[in-house]
Amino acid sequence: MNAIEEVFQLSRAMFVVALLATVPGYWATVFLIDKIGRYRIQLVGFLVMCVCMWFLGHNYRDYRGEESKCKKNSNYDYCDGNLVMFAILFGLTLFFANFGPNSTTFIVPAELFPARLRSTCHGISAAAGKSGAIL
Repeated sequence: MNAIEEVFQLSRAMFVVALLATVPGYWATVFLIDKIGRYRIQLVGFLVMCVCMWFLGHNYRDYRGEESKCKKNSNYDYCDGNLVMFAILFGLTLFFANFGPNSTTFIVPAELFPARLRSTCHGISAAAGKSGAIL
């Protein structure tokens, strides 16, 4: 497998995981935001993302495997790992990113400010968030 085929296969797999995780996350937000509340959705999203990322980081070699254990003519860099569990945890992270913080960070500022100042204040809060990300 050449580099272009490998990038294409990886991109296709990531597209499927993202599509199956992010779109349902948005729809879950649409249906549950008024029942659960914005704060709880954001809190649950951050919490589940934190747990999933901890498991992904802590057990990374178990999920991906080691390159030294691959067959000589293998097309893959990592052969003996648990890629299904890696994809599930990564998919859950994407789902809860879109179910929680990705949706609520746009909804809360839009609802928080009065209508006359809404767009200006939303822009200021977005700029403050991006400035905080730089730090």
